[in-house]
Amino acid sequence: MSYWNTNVARHGDILRAVPAGCGDALDVGCGDGLLARKLTGRAKRVTGIDSSPEMIARARELAEGDLTFVEGDFLTADLAAGYDFICSVSAIHHMDFAAALARMRELLRPGGTLVVVGLAREASVGDWIARIAAAPAVRVVKVLRRASEPENMPVATPRMTYREVREAAQRLLPGVRYRWHVLRRYSLTWRKP
Repeated sequence: MSYWNTNVARHGDILRAVPAGCGDALDVGCGDGLLARKLTGRAKRVTGIDSSPEMIARARELAEGDLTFVEGDFLTADLAAGYDFICSVSAIHHMDFAAALARMRELLRPGGTLVVVGLAREASVGDWIARIAAAPAVRVVKVLRRASEPENMPVATPRMTYREVREAAQRLLPGVRYRWHVLRRYSLTWRKP
């Protein structure tokens, strides 16, 4: 099953960030497992975790290859430390941001890479100008790409602003690279020392 939306738009960047020779990868908030399935081409073993029973059931149904799916709360689930790559797409705003980043940092091996793609809320004049300016392009891209969501995908409204996300990430992940993306997403990329 394949589809496109503003989350899937970031998959290419995420896949390019997977380190060469990646042994273990973790997809936090994996949903129906689309990105986890793509990660199997870049990592020897892939684990996806999601708190939605419906999403995990769908992910397991569609799974091929060396994929493991865990149903549970990422902040408390029993996961082994030592991932070479951890990613999360539009899921961190469903959790306590600082606790989630700290847990990802803890589970990552030294030298491992973390990529988080998230949503934040507009708060500053600059945020709103950027959103309004990008709106026509976002609408056109969504129509042309026939954007769709998997059925029963959980949604949540982001509580943190873009500035709060950037500042918290810089505190928790020294040296993190923060980027704002036109399709109403930001990304954090960090390599663990």
